Amino acid sequence: MNKLTGKQARHLRALGHKLKPAVMIGKEALSPSVLQACKDQLAAHELIKIRILENCPQNRREIAAELERKTGGQIAQILGRTLLLYLPGPDQLILLP
Repeated sequence: MNKLTGKQARHLRALGHKLKPAVMIGKEALSPSVLQACKDQLAAHELIKIRILENCPQNRREIAAELERKTGGQIAQILGRTLLLYLPGPDQLILLP
């Protein structure tokens, strides 16, 4: 998958604004169960919001890089302790400009 363009990232951020966090990352950081939850949510929705809780020992940028690497998705936004992760599915529910 190609890197998101600025226009595509803006479009995804606009769509993600109204989303509620689908996955919470806490003290266990990016455990296998959290990673599987991310994959399941991506398969169902293509664009998910992930909230990193205060007690998470890992840096938000490290988590973002690891999520991209392990899910095959792309981070559309890092805002505070919230990430937007995008991975198009076979049906491509979200059409990018």
